Amino acid sequence: MASTTFSLFSSPTALLSNTKTSVACLKPHERALSSSILATRTSIYYNKPSRARPMSLRNGSRGITCAASSSALPSALLFDCDGVLVDTEKDGHRVSFNDTFGERELGVTWDVDLYGELLKIGGGKERMTAYFNKTGWPAKAPKSEEERKEFIASLHKRKTELFMALIEKKLLPLRPGVAKLIDQALEKGIKVAVCSTSNEKAVSAIVSCLLGPERAEKIKIFAGDVVPRKKPDPAIYVLAASTLGVDPSSCVVVEDSAIGLAAAKAAGMKCIITKSGYTADEDFLNADAVFDFIGDPPEERFDLSFCGSLLEKQYAS
Repeated sequence: MASTTFSLFSSPTALLSNTKTSVACLKPHERALSSSILATRTSIYYNKPSRARPMSLRNGSRGITCAASSSALPSALLFDCDGVLVDTEKDGHRVSFNDTFGERELGVTWDVDLYGELLKIGGGKERMTAYFNKTGWPAKAPKSEEERKEFIASLHKRKTELFMALIEKKLLPLRPGVAKLIDQALEKGIKVAVCSTSNEKAVSAIVSCLLGPERAEKIKIFAGDVVPRKKPDPAIYVLAASTLGVDPSSCVVVEDSAIGLAAAKAAGMKCIITKSGYTADEDFLNADAVFDFIGDPPEERFDLSFCGSLLEKQYAS
């Protein structure tokens, strides 16, 4: 096989060398996976025993697919929902929040940039509470803490209803490669689950409506208030591993955000990032791999074998 050439970076922005290096000349932990060339550039962050180093693989302006020859497979494949299964935040959740605020005549609108900042807070109820605590509660909001909790819960309930209506109309599509990767896992008998801070009904609607009932009945959902502390706390991933009866170290998580990555790594799991609209510029240095999306052929970025390769101490070259 002809060797692929690439440049190594000590950080996402700092170039170590302008000289292109042959894969065959690299140390074992620096070797890239054998790859087929596609149409766009793909960036990978990969782990070695010491601190993870970002790697950019390129062939001119062309991208690659990562598919390792590996006998290892994950015991479970765990997906975040929003931004991973579907890019829901900007045109789904944000719109539904604003429609709810409008119905209640609260005089509140979350624009695109503001919502991007609010996404650093895991959970819709927590997001609204933090926002109102900082900017002031609407005049129509109650005064006592207990009544405000009920007020937030009622807003979130209505927001979820509006969001589910969007999903049921299939106005927000699955991200490329999601169904493919889930099918590969289910065909191998690998447990699949969705672990999200979003409301359980909303997550179930996405899984059922967009992945279909046949897949949905095989996918376990952990969502909403099933745990007391939300991402970046690892509680939801710890619960998933315990419920599924698998070792966290044998799980591979697909996330799109820094708080999701923090939760997965704190749970002792491997984590692949597929960047979404709001998270493209976040710090993913601790991720095991970073891609723009999963992808379907001929623009596939990675597959189940690649997920399995993360469980091994060394890549195959």
